[in-house]
Amino acid sequence: MHLLRRIFIFTAFILHFSSLAVTSASRQIDFKTLRERMVSEQIGARGVKDRRVLEVMRKIERHRFVSPSIAHLAYADMPLPIGEGQTISQPYIVALMTELAQLKDTDRVLEIGTGSGYQAAILAELAKEVYTIDILPNLADRARILLKSLDYKNIQVKSGDGYLGWPEFAPFDAIIVTCAPKDVPSALVEQLAEGGRLVIPVGDRYQELKLFTKTSGKIEENNVIPVSFVPMIRKR
Repeated sequence: MHLLRRIFIFTAFILHFSSLAVTSASRQIDFKTLRERMVSEQIGARGVKDRRVLEVMRKIERHRFVSPSIAHLAYADMPLPIGEGQTISQPYIVALMTELAQLKDTDRVLEIGTGSGYQAAILAELAKEVYTIDILPNLADRARILLKSLDYKNIQVKSGDGYLGWPEFAPFDAIIVTCAPKDVPSALVEQLAEGGRLVIPVGDRYQELKLFTKTSGKIEENNVIPVSFVPMIRKR
């Protein structure tokens, strides 16, 4: 029994020390330089040209939106886990979707799939109002607390069914969906303002990032690139 107790104490000490080591290492990382490289090597190099989008991607501290244990990977060219089986999207995809939305500083934007809150923060820097929905209450609550701590006053977060949109605040000048439905939810098309843009990955095993634009009440559809997103979940 004494031996087991010693092993337990030793294991707890090692885990605690490892956690401190990760936190200490994160403090020593030059995140600003990593952001600059992310923008130049991953985003600009792949064709994202919107100056405002590039500036915001340089500004927002992506490492704040992931666990401290993987903060050193925050600016890597890949999605990262955020819990609940969800991910924070690859930086290039965040930038591309934001550029496709063609945001103005007077726009009202809806995001479906709050996740970590990173995309919402990017949108809030470029638009007047951001409304973001996540079907998972824990993620919505965590993002709300983080975004409030970062002093975002133009973001509203709620937990709900993204398939239904947020009719109370419609119409939206832009809608960005960060999870993939098999088909485009009709409510999102209906809640799009005249001239509005809907950026959404669509599909099951094969997914395509699509841009829908509403002009004179008609919807124009354009395929952008193949993508891989977590599936869009419905409330049962």
